[in-house]
Parts: sequence; C-alpha cells; structure tokens
Amino acid sequence: MSIEKDRVLLDVRPIMPKEKHAMIYAAFERLEAGQSMMLINDHDPKPLYHEFSAEKPGMFNWDYVEKGPEIWKVVITKSRFEHQKPKTTESE
Repeated sequence: MSIEKDRVLLDVRPIMPKEKHAMIYAAFERLEAGQSMMLINDHDPKPLYHEFSAEKPGMFNWDYVEKGPEIWKVVITKSRFEHQKPKTTESE
C-alpha cells in the first residue's frame, strides 16, 4: 500500500485471496471523509462492491478506472455524508 497525494494505492494482486477483503476494509476505515483509494486487482471486484453496498450504505463512491481483462482498477472514495446513496460507475 502506498499513498499518492490524497489517494491510497492498494494493489491486492499479490495478496492471498482469503486476506484481500480484510485488507481492503482496513484501508477504507483509515480513510478520512473525502479521501479515496485506488484498488488494483486481477479480477473484477464486483462482489466487494455488493459487500460494501450492504455493509456501508451511503458511505462510499465506487468508480471503475480500468475494467480488465488482466487488471481492474477502482477508485473507492469515503463519502463526506454517510446518508447519501452510493454513487458508482458500475454498470449492472
């Protein structure tokens, strides 16, 4: 994990699958309101989006930057207001 300006870079590709979500949640919890992290993964983190939607509704925005086929990059921003509906560029 590294920090680039106000954005945390979190490359979870080399991390064991069973450890990825805990690491991502921990990084999200450390963010200040309005800060974001760039998640880099080797597969679409769509299941993580659904987990965040269920467990942290209104607390994040989710924006795909790159959608595979080998690398997925998503910017996850901690919302300034906890009661807003999650915003996403997710196409369902």
